[in-house]
Amino acid sequence: MEFKDWEPHYLDILREFGYSREADERAARILDETLAGDRIGPRVLGKMLGGQEVFVAGNGPSLKDEIAGHEGILIAADEAASVAMQAGFGPDIVVTDLDGDVKDQIKANVKGAIVVIHAHGDNIPAIRRWAPLFRGRVMATTQSRPFSRVYDFGGFTDGDRAAFLAKHFGASKIRLLGFDFEHPSPKDENPEVKLRKLAWAKKLISSLGIL
Repeated sequence: MEFKDWEPHYLDILREFGYSREADERAARILDETLAGDRIGPRVLGKMLGGQEVFVAGNGPSLKDEIAGHEGILIAADEAASVAMQAGFGPDIVVTDLDGDVKDQIKANVKGAIVVIHAHGDNIPAIRRWAPLFRGRVMATTQSRPFSRVYDFGGFTDGDRAAFLAKHFGASKIRLLGFDFEHPSPKDENPEVKLRKLAWAKKLISSLGIL
């Protein structure tokens, strides 16, 4: 998705949740300045995902069972990377805003996974802590206007951003694993807000024709 098509959704999200566009853009600049590793561009993802069947893993309770049957490119959304690795499936791509088990994501990165790290106004401390520690192939993303080597392919939560990534780069088929749009994780401090985010994730993924 191009930014001109994503921006109306982004503006709606800012209004609904009261987020600051300025904070999002500041976080993106900090990520761009601090992200270590081998910064890749869109061409790499196009070669990897174009024409491929892609499985997008969310961190719902069914993931452990559903991931066993997948065959194809695996994109793990944040904490789903840890579940996939525990099940013996190293993800090909990890999409994260750095609030899961980032040590596992760094391990996956060392083993060859591309890690797509997202900046938003609430995760600046995590960016400062973790972004300098990656050593493999990485990409920076923002939910606001892209610039330089910071990209925006659409999406709001880790799960739907992973689906937008696959769609943007021409996956022939996108299958969801372990997605639960009704039940927030027990670790979420504000379940009501998380439910609203999950509703947005479902709406956005549905707009891609996947659900």
